[in-house]
Amino acid sequence: MANLTIVANIIANEDSVELVKAELIKLIDITRSEAGCIQYDLHQDNENPAHFTFFENWSSRELWQEHMGAQHLADYLAATEGAVASFTVNEMTQVG
Repeated sequence: MANLTIVANIIANEDSVELVKAELIKLIDITRSEAGCIQYDLHQDNENPAHFTFFENWSSRELWQEHMGAQHLADYLAATEGAVASFTVNEMTQVG
């Protein structure tokens, strides 16, 4: 079975970029230690510093869903409430 690739785009409100960035960075080490996490890399757009992207690879959709239900994700959502303009997630499969 193919790995699940996740591309998550987070757009911070202009006045909350540093808050959102700090909270996203907190997720990295704890998520990388989770079962099924192969890759979990945070990027910040060079032209628009309010735009962050997580590029993730997981061994299964079930383990990714466990991650999405984890306490550290709930803590992130609480800490950034009202600070994020948009959040989109694409579930993808590598084809080449």
